[in-house]
Amino acid sequence: MKSERKETNFARRSVCSFAVRATAALLAALPAFAVSSSTPAPDFTLARRGGGSVSLSELRGQVVMINFWATWCGPCRQEMPLLDDIYRKYRKMGFTLLGVNVEPDAKAAEEWLKQTPVSFPILYDPDSKVSKLYKVSGMPSTVFIDRKGNVRVLHKGYKPGDENEYLDHIRALIRE
Repeated sequence: MKSERKETNFARRSVCSFAVRATAALLAALPAFAVSSSTPAPDFTLARRGGGSVSLSELRGQVVMINFWATWCGPCRQEMPLLDDIYRKYRKMGFTLLGVNVEPDAKAAEEWLKQTPVSFPILYDPDSKVSKLYKVSGMPSTVFIDRKGNVRVLHKGYKPGDENEYLDHIRALIRE
């Protein structure tokens, strides 16, 4: 009888331990999280590819997606054509996408963009000042900002299928 209880207790502890570890792993794997809708997005002005500059404050009233990327980042390169498709589909609905390249020298980005052109604005953050404002800790990182200028979602990393999550966020913010 005692050995049956020990085996049952061991089995219960094993199942509970597995469940706790699995839950922790799932939570750690979640790349996106919502933030308070009253978190104002830090304003910035960055040089734009092709000349001129873009200030976030000029885009108030639009849903803005900021994607921080680098040419050395495989997932960044993988998602770029998908981001361009999203931009083309939603730009006439009050949505804009800003691709913020974080490399110290824009030459690598320019060369890569010649091979993989995109229609959304590419901005340059060579000193990572804007990246630091948004607490970017890995590439790619994507920020969703509502029409009032508040950060609503931060998404870290990219894996195939994340674009569906992006679309859900964009559609929800456009409807607000």
